[in-house]
Amino acid sequence: MPSRRTVNKMLLAMGAIGLSNSKAASLKLIHKALPKSTHSIPAIGMGTWITFDVNPERIKLDKYIAILEAFFKGGGSLIDSSPMYGFAQQLLGQTLPKAQGHEQLFSATKVWTMGKENGAEQMRQSMQLWGLPTMDLMFIHNMLDWQTHLKTLNQWKAEGKIKYTGITTSHGRRHSALIDMLKNNPVDFVQFSYNIHDREAEKKLLPMTQDLGIGVVINRPFQTGGLFTRVQGKPLPEWASEIQCENWAQFFLKFIISHPAVTCTIPATSQVKHMQQNMQALQGNLPDAVMRKEMVRYFESIN
Repeated sequence: MPSRRTVNKMLLAMGAIGLSNSKAASLKLIHKALPKSTHSIPAIGMGTWITFDVNPERIKLDKYIAILEAFFKGGGSLIDSSPMYGFAQQLLGQTLPKAQGHEQLFSATKVWTMGKENGAEQMRQSMQLWGLPTMDLMFIHNMLDWQTHLKTLNQWKAEGKIKYTGITTSHGRRHSALIDMLKNNPVDFVQFSYNIHDREAEKKLLPMTQDLGIGVVINRPFQTGGLFTRVQGKPLPEWASEIQCENWAQFFLKFIISHPAVTCTIPATSQVKHMQQNMQALQGNLPDAVMRKEMVRYFESIN
């Protein structure tokens, strides 16, 4: 599978990459409103699945501090993790305090176990690993024992230990179960997969979350890298410049965050250069409904 770096080198040869510093500075950053709140967060966040699953005791931390600093410098805030992600939370806890801009962090993690006491203990451990007294957002990971954990999350929210409650799933086949859950069990956020190729969520899930006023965090925005394979050697459409898209990462991310129901998406990377490209999607214009259809048509025409 060609790497994202290979794809970007091809695009660079076509003149498709390279937002100048002066131009970037003139573009307004894109924020989305938080549910039932007057506050907002940047529409591009950061995931840590696989990319931050590295034992911090066996590596130099400089690389990961630089990734975090590129994220914060680009305007990012929401960082998402989980106990499922191996060393990710531990690595975050050791690098975040050293990263310039970490004070703008919006922390999000998950509970991923069975049982009330196990869940509470896991959430406490996550906070210790992050080095935080409270979390901004606590998800129930992949709907595991959600009936039990939702009670705990609501209690912790009332006690001020977390600000927002949430639940996640990834695959389209689980969307119907998530919809059934949301009908009678209010949460502040949901997280699921959605991208320019996998658009099943547009049918029911995204409209429902918008109607209910639930925040939406989108995972797997690049289809775990698969989207870059699909566009290998293909140029961006000329009209992509109208929304300041100068690389495919920006094109894919702006498609996602332009949906009115989406609050934030969380691409993951272990490369500073790729983080910088991701954060460019926070700048400039978003496509309207007509252009979104054109983006889909163009993407499908080259695949």
